[in-house]
Amino acid sequence: MGFNVAIDGPAGAGKSTIAKRLAKELGFIYVDTGAMYRGIALYMIKNKIDTADETAVSEAVKQAQVKIAYEAGEQRVILNGEDVSGEIRTEQVSAAASTTSAYKAVRAHLLELQRTLASENDVIMDGRDIGTTILPDADVKVYLTASVECRAKRRYDELTAKGEVHELEQIEEDIRKRDHQDMTREISPLKKADDATEVDSSDMSIDEVVETIKKLVK
Repeated sequence: MGFNVAIDGPAGAGKSTIAKRLAKELGFIYVDTGAMYRGIALYMIKNKIDTADETAVSEAVKQAQVKIAYEAGEQRVILNGEDVSGEIRTEQVSAAASTTSAYKAVRAHLLELQRTLASENDVIMDGRDIGTTILPDADVKVYLTASVECRAKRRYDELTAKGEVHELEQIEEDIRKRDHQDMTREISPLKKADDATEVDSSDMSIDEVVETIKKLVK
């Protein structure tokens, strides 16, 4: 039986960055559930499936096999045998994933793989409903958050560093919409588990957040 750490929180709170660091320092496996959902979304985009059509997505998802692999210590996302790690990080895929991840068939498709990984390994898993739905019995649960303004600025800086031009105000508005969508969806909405520890990273460095969570694990 593995030792499980569940990290939930809104988009842009730094969940993936923190989870990766923690996994490396603790010797755990990092399971990026968001990347798995992005893989499903990318499949829909590549196959021209209307992501707003739940029936069409629910049928198409049966053909999408998403796996997590590791090469030289780096996580790779494999979609139907193809490494799509670089393709899943676009704004288009992010928006599509927010929509398709709310569909029952999509969540059920990935749930079994995620739980199997957690039962067999020491894992750190991050997402929107890890502590509430995916791993309700996780040994440690964290709700990692930050202000909308802080999350928007982080995303803006990240995109700017890649040479992409975006308006900070638009990114902020997109995050507000994403929060509302994630928190009000019918299936597994984003919320803090009753037994989770909230960590607000707005004014914390990555090192400070990592150390805070490591203390909870130890």
